[in-house]
Amino acid sequence: MERPKLLVGLGSCGIAAGGQAVFDHLKQVVPGDLADIEVTSCIGMCWAEPLVEVVNGGNRVLFGYVNEEFSDAIWQGLAAGKLPEDKRIRDTGDGRNYLDKQVKIVLRNCGVINPEKIDDYLSTGGYGALKKCLAEYSPQEVIDIVKESGLAGRGGAFFPTATKWGLFAANPAPAGGHKYMVCNADEGDPGAFMDRATIEGDPHGLLEGMLIAAYATGADYGYIYCRAEYPLAIKRLKIAIEEAEKKGLLGDNILGTNFSFHLKIKEGAGAFVCGEETALMASVMGRRGMPTLKPPFPAVSGLFESPTNINNVETFENVAYIISRGAKEFNKYESNGTIGTKVFALAGKVKRAGLVEVPVGMTIRELVEHIGGGSSTGLPLKAVQMGGPSGGCIPERLFDTTIDVKSVTATGAIMGSGGFIVMDEQTCMVDVAKYFLTFVQSESCGKCTFCRIGTKRMLEILNRITEGRGVEKDLDRLQELAGAIKKSSLCALGQTAPNPVLTTMKYFPEEYEEHIKEKKCRARVCKSLIKYRIIAENCTGCTACARGCPVKAISGEKKQVHRIDAGNCTRCGLCRDTCKFNAIEVI
Repeated sequence: MERPKLLVGLGSCGIAAGGQAVFDHLKQVVPGDLADIEVTSCIGMCWAEPLVEVVNGGNRVLFGYVNEEFSDAIWQGLAAGKLPEDKRIRDTGDGRNYLDKQVKIVLRNCGVINPEKIDDYLSTGGYGALKKCLAEYSPQEVIDIVKESGLAGRGGAFFPTATKWGLFAANPAPAGGHKYMVCNADEGDPGAFMDRATIEGDPHGLLEGMLIAAYATGADYGYIYCRAEYPLAIKRLKIAIEEAEKKGLLGDNILGTNFSFHLKIKEGAGAFVCGEETALMASVMGRRGMPTLKPPFPAVSGLFESPTNINNVETFENVAYIISRGAKEFNKYESNGTIGTKVFALAGKVKRAGLVEVPVGMTIRELVEHIGGGSSTGLPLKAVQMGGPSGGCIPERLFDTTIDVKSVTATGAIMGSGGFIVMDEQTCMVDVAKYFLTFVQSESCGKCTFCRIGTKRMLEILNRITEGRGVEKDLDRLQELAGAIKKSSLCALGQTAPNPVLTTMKYFPEEYEEHIKEKKCRARVCKSLIKYRIIAENCTGCTACARGCPVKAISGEKKQVHRIDAGNCTRCGLCRDTCKFNAIEVI
């Protein structure tokens, strides 16, 4: 009889929450001949980490919020034949709501297998789709299946994957050279962690998808371009590549056929613009990451002037599922022409933040309120930011928008690669626009004047507005600059850079007007437009605020009402955080 397993979630989120200590403790206290302690990755429930799942026979019981003490209770309960009832996650309360409307295709193995053991992946049918392609399908038949499925690129553009592969397949490798299959894992959106978590949890799923794509298109060499800030993902990719090579699944004459494919990892240095495919290729070749004009398109002349195909992590992770289950099993999920599922990094002011995969056609409201559990602060929700710095803000009144390319684009936002940040009433939308514009302005490669200078001028205007120095003409200037930048920038970074500003101006014009006309920030976020004041009837004169003020802006005798010198106050908020009597308010 197979021994029971205790799977400890050791994705980056689990490790950060203390999962490594739980794993190490279980390794010490659980006899190795009675149960196996295994590594797994993020099942998506980042909000409940650390997670421990007991696998015993056909039963799986998932526990959340596990510390070392409770891990003892799990082991003792397993040994006694009665697991604890406390902290069960999957089938009770929040966990059930979190999972019941999700459809796991890309994330089907994340949090289920040990990502560092190829045998775990093989036990789920892994590499079966590759074997099926090599034994049963011609390269064109593979492309035809992907075309029937309706799979579109999940990097943000949603270009039909089969069309892209077909254009690439038509171009032969140069004499003595290679055709390149590239995975774009250069995930740089603030708040996004889809690629990181997927690679950490299922690196072989990515390899199998790339292998099938390479077989279908005639590619013989590949790169995974992954940002160096993802050390755990890179570690597990290296392990996966080595294991696949040992089993004859990667390298020369794969599985005894004449198909060969070699794969390397290229670590990116963190430039957001290198997510654009021509900038990415420049970086792989050791050049400065800057976009270039097309044509030539990568399918004709890309890496080292050879035919190149680039898809992102989520796109490749869908491929083996489509081949194994059939196109119709994938395209049964459809909404306004968008097909399949979409992975989102659910973050911000939401109770159950984490990694989710939902069928297209679900509404934003269902995702935020049912899966995400609604506001984490108890305050009304205000908006969601979709599509990262290239996306836009969608107000709460449009939360019934369905999640598909057409519907989301109609709001002024974009689906993007999967960033999804929830904001409540304490969020200043002008400040949000400034934050995202600061990001894209600093990440601009500088090649295009409109992107390099235009975003800088827009940011200067937003700074003036949030500092109380804005004038009404600034709104017209923002619109004018945004239009010029969108029309004149070379790559998608510049073309979409104004989106956060334009959507916040469209849906929250009153906040811009208050900042300019009334010198007021309703969310009380913009420091130049707020003041801290002591509420006399609540102040006990304990002196805690005065002792904690870094600039000595608070004065008063012990047991007497204190005062804040507005001229010296830096509005850091430490006094309010220190006060235990709710005696300090922001006005």
